[in-house]
Amino acid sequence: MRKNYKWLLGVISASAVLFYTCKSVQKTVTPYPVQRDASGRILVDMHPDPTPKSPIEEMKHIYVPPGYHLQLVASEPMVSQPVAIAWDGDARMYVAELNTYMLDVNGTGERNKICKIKLLEDTNGDGVMDKMTVFADSLMLPRTLQPLDHGRLLVSQTWTNSVYCFQDTNGDGVADKHWLAYENNGNNTNNLEHQKSGLIWNLDNRMYLTYDPVRYTLKGDHVIPDTLVEGSAGQWGLANDDYGRMFYSSAGGEDPAYLYQQNIHYGQFDFGDRYDESFVPVWPIVTTPDVQGGFGRLRLKDSTLNHFTASNGQSIFRGDKLPADMRGDLFICEPVGRLIRRSKVTNTNGKITLKNAYDQSEFLASTDLNFRPVNTITGPDGCMYIVDMYHGIIQESEWTKADSYLRPKIQQKGLQNNIGRGRIFRLVHDDYKLSKEKPHMLEETSAQLVDHLNSQNGWWRDNAQKLLVVRGDKSVVPTLKALAVNGGQLARIHALWTLNGLDAMDAETFATALKDKDAEVRKTTVWIGEDFMKKDSEAINLLAKMSNDPSADVRLQLLLTMRFVNSDKSKDIIAGLIKDYPDDPVLKSSQRTYENKIRARAEQLARQKAMSEQGAKLVAQGAIIFKQLCFTCHGTDAKGIHTGGAALTAPALAGNPDVNAGSPERIIRILLYGLNGPIRGTTYNDAMPALGGNDNNYIASVLSYIRSDFGNKGNIVLPEDVQKVRDATVGRTTSYKMPELEATKPVLRRN
Repeated sequence: MRKNYKWLLGVISASAVLFYTCKSVQKTVTPYPVQRDASGRILVDMHPDPTPKSPIEEMKHIYVPPGYHLQLVASEPMVSQPVAIAWDGDARMYVAELNTYMLDVNGTGERNKICKIKLLEDTNGDGVMDKMTVFADSLMLPRTLQPLDHGRLLVSQTWTNSVYCFQDTNGDGVADKHWLAYENNGNNTNNLEHQKSGLIWNLDNRMYLTYDPVRYTLKGDHVIPDTLVEGSAGQWGLANDDYGRMFYSSAGGEDPAYLYQQNIHYGQFDFGDRYDESFVPVWPIVTTPDVQGGFGRLRLKDSTLNHFTASNGQSIFRGDKLPADMRGDLFICEPVGRLIRRSKVTNTNGKITLKNAYDQSEFLASTDLNFRPVNTITGPDGCMYIVDMYHGIIQESEWTKADSYLRPKIQQKGLQNNIGRGRIFRLVHDDYKLSKEKPHMLEETSAQLVDHLNSQNGWWRDNAQKLLVVRGDKSVVPTLKALAVNGGQLARIHALWTLNGLDAMDAETFATALKDKDAEVRKTTVWIGEDFMKKDSEAINLLAKMSNDPSADVRLQLLLTMRFVNSDKSKDIIAGLIKDYPDDPVLKSSQRTYENKIRARAEQLARQKAMSEQGAKLVAQGAIIFKQLCFTCHGTDAKGIHTGGAALTAPALAGNPDVNAGSPERIIRILLYGLNGPIRGTTYNDAMPALGGNDNNYIASVLSYIRSDFGNKGNIVLPEDVQKVRDATVGRTTSYKMPELEATKPVLRRN
């Protein structure tokens, strides 16, 4: 296998160091011919062939609903292990590749800086990428892509908190210049699966990520961070809709969609019933041997994945070349189940809920064990694109150790042998004819860009707004003001945000937009008010008049806009909203949650003040780590995570006897080496990964925070405590099980 892998890399390197071309024809394949049981459910393939297939053969194994089909846009050797794509204003596609991801069951060589970002082009308009350039190489697992203008591309890499900008200055498709757009040299030692993603340019002209507790604003060649008061959320993937609402997903917490009720800038807030129990099960059409949760995550009848466990790569479809009833739907990838969920998004008086679009079935599913959908996105042509990593192993090495449930399952199927491939598909519909017209936004005038704010395809509107803000060309301000009043609903919204991004909002336009007939336009204007109040002291008086707006969405945004103003007027507005709308569950719950968290933070700070200087510093550092990593599985309140009424995905840490024990030794061992198997009679569906690759201060910090918050009463954990346990366990490579921990002779003697 190693010899074959080297041969493959050699072929790819030789053909794609600078430039790759191929003649290609658009391939359309008849979707998977399903058979159904008496209840109408698609029959499961119980004996799939794990051998990697050609792209065309793979497409024959993918089910999509009648009327839809897939088209191949790119595949190996043009792309290899793709995970994210993004287009510049001329519809050239950037592709991020994780070329070192899980090349064997041990994750050997994962930190080698040999990963690439490629630039793909369709030169003849047939819908197939036929030209490839290596835009940037020698990278460390690039995770995010945000194209700007003039060949500039913002990129985040794994295990760094910094953001880089790469630029092609001579138009040959190769970045010949790069710099730190944002420098943050703080350690980022989280597991590969718990690193940031996203970097999406949202409607409000801020760029958002998962995990990182910041959002960014572009200023020239740099991005300026704005700290999020309660940190960020999510795992792999971040979606936004036409109105700037963002949707997160957490594989670690087995939560397919959360924190979409309000913008995360205003704090983390959710409803427990944001989807019902029927949303949690997934419906693969192939037996699923390689599930981290083991038998607890499999249906006994057919060994299919029974629950979201790797939800990621989500997007809201915002195009115009698929049926209208798809617009606004949330699509969620589940690569372990080899499927993509289609979710209907419902707004009921300001409360957002999700429902599976199908009864015990999925929108897209495959019987090919190597099909690994990891991203979806709306394209320039108005269709939806699917990034298929087409990779044998989808779990990172922390979960494929020698003593894991997964390793033998992977090896039995030979999945470790499938590396170096990847496919990008376009989802199309029989009733729609695709246009061959390509965008040329990078060459267009600002006036021409304004016209695109009227487009029915969200991709065009987003990119036109972004380019106008990046250019900073105020010559179009009069046209934007007119559009903000007279355009269609979405055009008015984008015009308002573009004016705000150009720092060109004026009192007349603001006041007029607050009276707009459309609630979404009024909500947008109230949202913009958070910025506008900083330049116009009278704006808060206009906003106060929105307290009786008939739309629950507008009233909620008014409360959020006032949240950080911290004036007597803003406090009166918030108090009035809560008083006048006592039966509005969104207003009341959002504000109560926020106030409770303020109170909890104040109590934590008071406890830190009573600690020694060292203890307070450890707890403060631990709070950051917990909010960036641990909350994913254990919840922001450390009480665990319930998804759709299901059992906890990981043990609660609040009130946990091991956390509160006089000696921290047991939990030190758990963090150093991991824990799997039943815990006091309860079997959880995920193992605790080892964090021992981090230094002693890291381990001591997060444990000190957990032991001193959430109602816990444990003592501070010191770095020297961690070192003593390390010294006593030198040579250990396997994770613990509870019986062994309980029988282990302690090495720490603390009370």
